[in-house]
Amino acid sequence: MTESAHRPGPRSRPARDLLALTAVVAVVLAAISLVVASHASASSSPTRTLNVTGSGTVTGAPDTVTFQLGVTTVRNQATEALKVNNLRVKSLERALLAQGATKKNLQTSNFNIYQMTDQNGNLTSFNVSDTLEVTMHNIAKAGGAIDAAVAAVGNGVSFNGVSFSQSDQSRALASARTKAMKAAHAAAASLARAGDVTLGAPLKIVDQENQSSPAPYPFFPGAFATSGAATQTRLLPGTQSVTVRVSVTYQVNA
Repeated sequence: MTESAHRPGPRSRPARDLLALTAVVAVVLAAISLVVASHASASSSPTRTLNVTGSGTVTGAPDTVTFQLGVTTVRNQATEALKVNNLRVKSLERALLAQGATKKNLQTSNFNIYQMTDQNGNLTSFNVSDTLEVTMHNIAKAGGAIDAAVAAVGNGVSFNGVSFSQSDQSRALASARTKAMKAAHAAAASLARAGDVTLGAPLKIVDQENQSSPAPYPFFPGAFATSGAATQTRLLPGTQSVTVRVSVTYQVNA
């Protein structure tokens, strides 16, 4: 057999195309591997952060008062106790309305009917109690309303304390939030300077508002005298503080 018979002939066109395609795919895969490696290297460096807290407080005068007035009646028969107590509650409502309270701000907060027994368990009487929660937006009239209610009901009246509030706290909260954020930024800037880093933008803000109220106004039913010389009850609202605390996470850069 001659030499020319063993010499390999030229490759066919499909074979050449397959080799070229394989080379292109290898280049593309190499490029993708490079991008993935670069991304993994970048993501492996965590974002540096600084977490601080700040608080802001705004103090204002309450304009709303809420208190509870109750009526209790004891009779031998349940029906009689309920009937008498209902009449006394009606008198209580009329007295409150005459002093500036409104029906929409009178709400039954508690109502009970229960038996009274002696030490041997024998039935002695029935007790009926009805309590109204009263909200008034004119604090100056609240003392007179309490006086009138007690005078209308007489013995058997109960009073369960006073709480004050601001009917619209939106402005106070907005101002307190602004103060809290300024305090947090000042703390973060100070820490960043101390740590020789540059303070970036806030990444996370958590609002932790907290309203503090003044102590309840003490009330003693025995303090109401039956003579006309009794001094009108005065409710002193004082001031009320609205406090907002924020937790802020800032990004920091070297």
